[in-house]
Amino acid sequence: MQSVIRNGALRGAILVALASALPAKAQEGSSAAGNDSSLEEVVVTGIRESLQRNLDMKREATGVVDVISSEDIGKFPDSNVAASLQRVPGVSIQRSGTRGEPTGITVRGFGGDFNETLYDGRRISTASGERSVDFSTVGADFVGALSVMKTPDITLSASSIGATVNVMFPKPFDQPGPRFVTSVSGSMQDEASDVKPTVGALFSNTFADDTLGVLVDAIYTDRSTDTNRVFVSGWEGGRFAACQLTAACTADELRPEAPKPFVGWWQQQYGAEQSQVSDERIDGRIALQWRPSDNVLLTVDDNYSRQKIVTETYGFALWFGLNDLRNVQLDDNGTVVDFIQSGTPMDLNASIAEQLRETNQTGINLKIDVSENLSLDIDASYAKSEQNPDGQGSDGADIGYGGDLGTALGVRVLGDSNDTLPQLTTYGPNGDTSRYLDPSVIGSHVLVRTSEENTDTLKQARITATWQQEGLRFDAGTSYVDDNFELEDRNTFANNFWQAWSGYGAPSGRTSGVVVPTNLYRGTIGTSGFIPGFSGAGSLPSQLLMYNPRALYAYLEGLGNPQAQNIPGYNYGCCDYTGSLDLALDPGSVQNIEEKTWAAFVRASFEVDVAGRPFHFSAGVRNERTHVESSGVGRLPILLTQNPADPTLLSTTYSETQPITTKSRYSYLLPSLDMKLEVTPDVHVRFGASRTLTRPDINFLTPVLNVGALPRVGALTAEGGNPALKPYLSDNFDFAVEWYYQDNSYASLNYFIKDVTNFIVQGTQRQTINDVIDPTTGQPAVYTVSQRVNGPDATVDGIEFAWQHVFGDTGFGFNGNVTLVNTDKPYDRYDISTSGFAVTGLADSANFIGFYDKNGFEVRVAANWRDEYLLQFGQNQNNSQFGAEPTFVNSSLQIDVSTSYQLTESLNVFFEALNVTNDTMSTHGRFDNQLLDVFAYGRRYALGARFRM
Repeated sequence: MQSVIRNGALRGAILVALASALPAKAQEGSSAAGNDSSLEEVVVTGIRESLQRNLDMKREATGVVDVISSEDIGKFPDSNVAASLQRVPGVSIQRSGTRGEPTGITVRGFGGDFNETLYDGRRISTASGERSVDFSTVGADFVGALSVMKTPDITLSASSIGATVNVMFPKPFDQPGPRFVTSVSGSMQDEASDVKPTVGALFSNTFADDTLGVLVDAIYTDRSTDTNRVFVSGWEGGRFAACQLTAACTADELRPEAPKPFVGWWQQQYGAEQSQVSDERIDGRIALQWRPSDNVLLTVDDNYSRQKIVTETYGFALWFGLNDLRNVQLDDNGTVVDFIQSGTPMDLNASIAEQLRETNQTGINLKIDVSENLSLDIDASYAKSEQNPDGQGSDGADIGYGGDLGTALGVRVLGDSNDTLPQLTTYGPNGDTSRYLDPSVIGSHVLVRTSEENTDTLKQARITATWQQEGLRFDAGTSYVDDNFELEDRNTFANNFWQAWSGYGAPSGRTSGVVVPTNLYRGTIGTSGFIPGFSGAGSLPSQLLMYNPRALYAYLEGLGNPQAQNIPGYNYGCCDYTGSLDLALDPGSVQNIEEKTWAAFVRASFEVDVAGRPFHFSAGVRNERTHVESSGVGRLPILLTQNPADPTLLSTTYSETQPITTKSRYSYLLPSLDMKLEVTPDVHVRFGASRTLTRPDINFLTPVLNVGALPRVGALTAEGGNPALKPYLSDNFDFAVEWYYQDNSYASLNYFIKDVTNFIVQGTQRQTINDVIDPTTGQPAVYTVSQRVNGPDATVDGIEFAWQHVFGDTGFGFNGNVTLVNTDKPYDRYDISTSGFAVTGLADSANFIGFYDKNGFEVRVAANWRDEYLLQFGQNQNNSQFGAEPTFVNSSLQIDVSTSYQLTESLNVFFEALNVTNDTMSTHGRFDNQLLDVFAYGRRYALGARFRM
């Protein structure tokens, strides 16, 4: 079967036939919430009655849709939407390293931007600067259900290759009459050790003989997390001279044109830090419904969320340069497993980052039964999401020592990235570890302030007409979406204020930089037991210095205006700093992207008997036309200068800026087909075929070449946008068999294929820009320039197996699934001639939930496993001579436990423990021993009560 379906001509013929025939309907039933009557539902609440109800819906479904529903209002199985979604076959989660929170999902190997998220059938605006939604901003406490549509509902969208996630909220007419639910809980992460509250309430009622209804809910959530991290910011590929394998080199041996026969990967930056995170979120919703007659229903709703994350980070970092490494040792894969760099400076880092993201969506929906057979569904909404609207951002600083106090040191690699940390050979001024935090030698260096201000404004409307009679149904309609992204950054790089006080000061033998007063220090953080389950932490410094970068700013600003008086330690010639550490607009970051999409759709469905057995057929087509207008601000480098306060850094002078605007458009026909045969009352067979698309990431559409303002010596980079990028296209096929062998129990097997074309890849080349000269070589500067282009195609296929079983009336049961995936375009770790293409996100995964539910007592144990996978091309530092280096995520297993007890009919108490095995999250580069990041975010516990009436 696979070889037949993979024949390109046959696949194309199937899809062309679907498009030309114009039959309709991908799932039965139509509503803004995503066609409830066609949902294949997987519920993980542990309530047997709910399991049976949802299995009945699964048996009646035509398409492939998984659902997780709330046991009752205010009793969703998880506190985070993404955490719940990982229970669905084929769905895995992506976690934020510093918080440990699930922030995104991958469906069948396609993550982030490949999945679309809707609120009650409407797209959500997001100011993240990406297509994907950060699920930590979506509170789950009063969510009614989550549907994961793996085959498209073309009346809603066909803009996701992975899946469409529809978040469905309760409404007053769902259950007429008064309802009141309130919950309160406290949670604690074992590293942070302080208890933070979550408080929420929902009220709903109907009036005037159930013709009017109102629902209001609000919830406040506060979380505190301390996360330890050890990192290598980038494993850069390059070529080494033979002398670098010894203790000394001459300048002639390191000249650019000299032979360098050894290919290897080396650490650009190594360090450790602790992040202390405060995460506050407010979610609110109001829904009003009016039913003046049995034929008319009007719904007006407003969804609001506000999330504020404050992260304080303290640590150290060491920077290395390719030509500065000596005594280099390479393993068989070319990984530098040992080296020495003379004069290495020590940077002691601190930052306070504030991120505020505020989203509000207002919508109106009108349903009219025009006649017994004809109905209309009219929907419109306006949404706006803002990130850092009041200029929030990150205030950071590097202090430390270097120059005359620089240390000859290296970082050894002694094991695999999933259990071994890279190990420092020494540290401290001139290698004296006892003086590592000697305040008499610590001076000011880099002052990094940034603020990313983004806005996403989304206007959308949809009209759907439905005609149905005796098992035959037609849907037809049109929709319009106007999505406008505005992005800009302000920072201290644009005005060069970052280096106003750099140099480390007199103790390091520098004329710039000042010794940092000890009254700015706030203590230290111990590194004992820093990363559980990893060896090598003993080579880390025993303490991390804590200080307030804003207090450092105030001290430096208090020294006065260096343009009006001579101030020892100021880095004269750096910039126009006059005593205030202001941010400046970064012209290269300015983007204004507007997408306007018009769509028309039609679908039909019917049911007939085939050999005496029910056969369900549903098919349709959607046409989408998109216009893109992309604006930015362009400029080119005209001068590079070496920074005397830090010879590893270069400063860039730019030409005058000029506005640039481009336009593009594209149109696609997106057919869809679903069929189901009930072979027996208990055995169902399904087939689905569709074409879907995913639009390019917003950041890829800028029309300008953005040249980095703060390059390191030998690490010049530039990135160009491409507003003419076309969407990814995918031809999708599903084959499924389901067996409902007893009440509350079933087993299913699903085989899927996705053929994706127009893959967007990052082409990388090394070139000069504007003939600017590199002051370290006297030759034209060579930049590593990256640009996204539409390129190759790839096929992804896999098998999903799901099994749910309840052991009679014992109260015990389980729900488990396994997903195995494969692709014809895997990543070749040994190929350095190509750059940036392989299918990302693919990993085998498994989820298992064991539960007990009887006599008001519930216990649920959930285990979620995901194998190693390629996350992306690109690392935190990406200056490799071989293009964008990969980032892999190591395999992980997280186990969560939750329990509740029903004290009375209205009151229950609950407890949950997340990550009970204290699992870590780690990533690596091209090879397994190239550790990039390891985060230890600890366990989290919550205890609370819920009351309903």
